[in-house]
Amino acid sequence: MTDLPLTPLTRVRRLPHYQVTDRSALYEVVDGALAATLAIVRDGRPVALPVGIGRDGDDVLVHGSTGSDFFRRIAAGAPVCLTVTHLLGLKYARSLFDSSMRYRCAVVHGVASVVPAEEKERALLALSEHLMPGRAAEVRPMTGRELAATLVLRLPLAEASVKDNAASAVEEDGDGEDRTVWAGELPLRVVAGEPVTSPQTVGGTPVPASVRRSQLVASGGTV
Repeated sequence: MTDLPLTPLTRVRRLPHYQVTDRSALYEVVDGALAATLAIVRDGRPVALPVGIGRDGDDVLVHGSTGSDFFRRIAAGAPVCLTVTHLLGLKYARSLFDSSMRYRCAVVHGVASVVPAEEKERALLALSEHLMPGRAAEVRPMTGRELAATLVLRLPLAEASVKDNAASAVEEDGDGEDRTVWAGELPLRVVAGEPVTSPQTVGGTPVPASVRRSQLVASGGTV
């Protein structure tokens, strides 16, 4: 699949010229995020929670406690909506009405499936590798009890939309606004700080390579 299908759920109605239908754009939005908002309707009311995410092929992986009512409902087949947003900047126009944001976002609709027990560890390692690359090799293996207490879900990237206004203009020529009022953009980005060692860690223990690598990447560097 190369293009994202347009359905009643995925067709962008507001400013549709910002919709992107290339599947590669969807992968870029998902792969560039560590977290997303996962929503369901529970007992007639919407409920949305932040979750860590990682892509595995054409699926998004999420995990939670087997004791969570929220995740158990999803595992039972409740339709979900997953939203990933990258806020890139604030657009300061010459009026509040025209001021806005620059962003890239993806919205995924579907029904998730439970990752079977024999595939759960591999899926969790894939998720961990996205969130904390290299960390699994630095810590002890997962125990059977931990695996049993964790619910891992796959959400297919089959019905999804991408909206990208990163290149949108702050203002239009000939709009009649006062050009003596400042207009422009305030770029925004996530930057990693210095690692903070747990007070219970043995003194002198070096910060591991996985943390330094993630710090470098989050700050705009390359490995």
